[in-house]
Amino acid sequence: MTNIKNDYIRQEYPRPDFERENWISLNGIWDFAFDDSGEGEQQNWYQSHEYTDKITVPFCYQSKNSGIGDTACHPYLWYHRNFDIRKEEGRHYLLKFGAVDYHTKVWINEQYVGEHYGGHSSFQFDISTCVRDGSNSLTVRVVDTNSCDYPRGKQFWGEEPERCWYTQTSGIWQNVWLEITGDSYFDSLQVLTDIDHKIVDIHTHWVGNRSKNISCRILYEGRVLAASEQEQEPGNTDFCFHIKESDPIEEFHYWSPEHPQLFDLEITICSGGHCEDRVKSYFGMRKISIENGKILLNNKPYYQKLIMDQGYWVDGLMTAPSDESFYQDLKIVKEMGFNGVRKHQKIEDPRFYYWADRLGLLVWEEMPSAYVFSAEAVANTTREWIEILRRDWNHPCVIAWVTLNESWGVRNIISSEQQQNYAAMLYYLTKSMDPSRIVSSNDGWEQICFTDLCSIHDYEVGPEELEEKYGNVELMMNKDAQGRMLYAHGHRWLHQPVILSEFGGAATISDYSHGWGYKETQITAQELMDQYQKLIHAISRVKTLQGFCYTQLTDVMQEVNGLLDAQHKPKVSVEKIREYNAVI
Repeated sequence: MTNIKNDYIRQEYPRPDFERENWISLNGIWDFAFDDSGEGEQQNWYQSHEYTDKITVPFCYQSKNSGIGDTACHPYLWYHRNFDIRKEEGRHYLLKFGAVDYHTKVWINEQYVGEHYGGHSSFQFDISTCVRDGSNSLTVRVVDTNSCDYPRGKQFWGEEPERCWYTQTSGIWQNVWLEITGDSYFDSLQVLTDIDHKIVDIHTHWVGNRSKNISCRILYEGRVLAASEQEQEPGNTDFCFHIKESDPIEEFHYWSPEHPQLFDLEITICSGGHCEDRVKSYFGMRKISIENGKILLNNKPYYQKLIMDQGYWVDGLMTAPSDESFYQDLKIVKEMGFNGVRKHQKIEDPRFYYWADRLGLLVWEEMPSAYVFSAEAVANTTREWIEILRRDWNHPCVIAWVTLNESWGVRNIISSEQQQNYAAMLYYLTKSMDPSRIVSSNDGWEQICFTDLCSIHDYEVGPEELEEKYGNVELMMNKDAQGRMLYAHGHRWLHQPVILSEFGGAATISDYSHGWGYKETQITAQELMDQYQKLIHAISRVKTLQGFCYTQLTDVMQEVNGLLDAQHKPKVSVEKIREYNAVI
């Protein structure tokens, strides 16, 4: 096993937008076993098993940081560890998983507590009736196959990764932790902001057995701006606050990439003067809207300069080696003059969104794709997408949801009414749960009219052709993107904002024996910078575009087309990229 120090393992609080004070990290060294025959459950491994391997959670077994580094497919996985608690009456113990790919079953002290389907969404179990004072046993069984009926994202289903697909991530790959609350506790929070009327609507849901005092406070830089308390029965409790400017001369404290100002939020459940649960969160007063074919941030036109980020690390695969990794990535994105990222085919760790909120970067959050169209794929994607929306809808950085990408999983959407209906369903489902954000229904091509953007992927267009091809929006709609029609049959452009949401992608010369990019020939780092400058200057002359997203931030395995290498170190001059981006 690889020697990994305990202080290397992720120990920061996993979800800062829903933070409790009383918690225990369960990351670290766990017992581990492959169960290639799939007989472990039948043989009652959750009761007793002689584990011979160890794994470092939260890294998947395929990664070097896990201590295993086996990239072969093992569909049945078992994890086990013990943890100590002081059990007290009148307390709840919530076991939380950031993400586990794909089908998870959990036992506490040999008692089955529940299961979860989905490789990208977070989930929890109330294990209060199963835990005991002192040492407790936690066993997790995970099943992750090569099926394309559930959302995979960039995880390749074959033996060896190829083109723009990568090594599979199986089992636990985000944080595992335990939270302790009182007799009642919050299990959801949604914050909706209205900058036009300076209103904040706060929706909570809490679990308990009788009425309690529910309170809410909003603070800015430590100063209480608004507070309210009400006695409620268990279930939904809502608050509505009007936030006043502290100084009528100064601009209101809006959130934007240039000024990422955040308000703090605290919700509390009390009974008889005793606090049973307190959750700390935050929010940004910001608005994303569309008007006359333009994207507006806080009611002002805002040009999006994005870079694609796939969130892979050499030794951790989909799991960042540290919280600092997120911070450094986003810091360098800002230093290069981008104002946002498109997180491509991955639902990232909540710490990533936290740092984007704090540093000030726009984020497009994208559902990982399944790769077949079936009733099972529709159900699996829809169920998990709802969970993802509920987890991340309070982040001010997230301004757009991407439900489908390049017709992946809906290969016949150009002509299939059934697949078009699926795309429309995802659009309206997303808008019904979160009407405050933009939705891109099938990013890239073969789009339906039920979308807020006309997003185009084009790796073939060069600087010389770009202005001619995209300079006239009416003519543009009759052209193709890499041989694909922009709209599916029966659908047309309804004057949505047009964004070139994938372009570039040239591979640089590397040591990788099968280096791949969106151009046939590999180029030097200097040639990459020269090409980038020409592309950005050409885009700056195309007034029909409301933004761009360049491919991509880092090299990932065989895909060597990043501005940073696979170790997340710059291959090009950060200052020069910033200078080129400043022309727009």
